[in-house]
Amino acid sequence: MTYQNAITALADPTRRVIIDRLRSGPLPVGAIADGMDISRPAVSQHLRVLSDAGLLTVTPSGNRRLYAIAPDGIDELRKYLDNLWDDAFAAFARAAHDQAKRIKK
Repeated sequence: MTYQNAITALADPTRRVIIDRLRSGPLPVGAIADGMDISRPAVSQHLRVLSDAGLLTVTPSGNRRLYAIAPDGIDELRKYLDNLWDDAFAAFARAAHDQAKRIKK
């Protein structure tokens, strides 16, 4: 999957809540849905989108499925954001350098 898919999936606030709930470890859909303002089937649909984007792994455990954050999917997104951050800092450094040259003249 690509970082674009991850960004699109995480654009939804409910999906970000789901990711936050999974930060402490794998959970079944019932535990993820507990206390949310949407139905379990709606949570399942959001889990499918996150899984399809490569952000979650799904592991069968008896008669239920455990959802967990997929390190590879998060790593691709992190690499993209790191590069974006590096580019922003480089642009800032160039602008500061150009400004300093203008001030010296």
